[in-house]
Amino acid sequence: MRDNLQVVKTLHEALPYIKRFANEKIVIKYGGAAQTSPELKEQFARDIVLLHLVGMKPIIVHGGGPSINRLLADLNIGTTFVDGQRVTTREVMRIVEMVLSGEVNKEIVSLLDNHGTKAIGISGKDGGFLKGIPKDFENFGYTGRIEHINPEIVNNIIEDGAVPVIAPIAGSDTIGHPGFNINADLAASKIAVALKARKVLFLTDTPGVLDKNMELITNLDIDKTEALKQDGTIQGGMVPKVDACIEALRGGVKKAHIIDGRVEHSLLLEILTSSGIGTCIEL
Repeated sequence: MRDNLQVVKTLHEALPYIKRFANEKIVIKYGGAAQTSPELKEQFARDIVLLHLVGMKPIIVHGGGPSINRLLADLNIGTTFVDGQRVTTREVMRIVEMVLSGEVNKEIVSLLDNHGTKAIGISGKDGGFLKGIPKDFENFGYTGRIEHINPEIVNNIIEDGAVPVIAPIAGSDTIGHPGFNINADLAASKIAVALKARKVLFLTDTPGVLDKNMELITNLDIDKTEALKQDGTIQGGMVPKVDACIEALRGGVKKAHIIDGRVEHSLLLEILTSSGIGTCIEL
């Protein structure tokens, strides 16, 4: 009986958040350990299904770096990184697209379908959803940045009652161009703005933004975040994530969250509870 009452109390706590975010678009950048652990994959899929069933509109933007690295190694194709971003040669671009669009994307779609929610996987090339330009072709090759987004493509998927699952590959207006490899964090930010999402969440392999004592900072605004970057508290791989958060907020997204994808049901804990689990950044 006591366990049943706890379940009821949990549902009551979640109810205000379910009401608040019903019919709202929520962009979720899916990567890190949550994307490689079989158990966490299943939990992630169930969490997305629950959010969808209670009326929210989740939109998944996924990475796939470890899978890309494995296949490149298997094929004896070298890959290099500059400032944490992959240098994408034409040969590497073929592998990136093969893994992201043909393997990772379809696995996520299959997981969601198996748990009872229709999902449709696309890359940014489909329907001209994402158009890109080179980040810096001389130094990064076919690693790009998004120049244009056609939100109608994803809005149609949502209106059809499905969950969009997006591989961050952008097309080009040049005939015969292989396209662009887009950083998944930056893609999630741009997509959240273009789709007028209420929230954007980034699943990472850390608890969130940490202070100099390695303690979690639960709430930040843009000014405080910029100050933490300036004094070196935020550094390394966390910098592009907070930059993506700031870009989304300045583009009209209400809140951006950096959460630990290694924690079971971290999505639900952040969206449906008062305490949350990671770092929330807002204007």
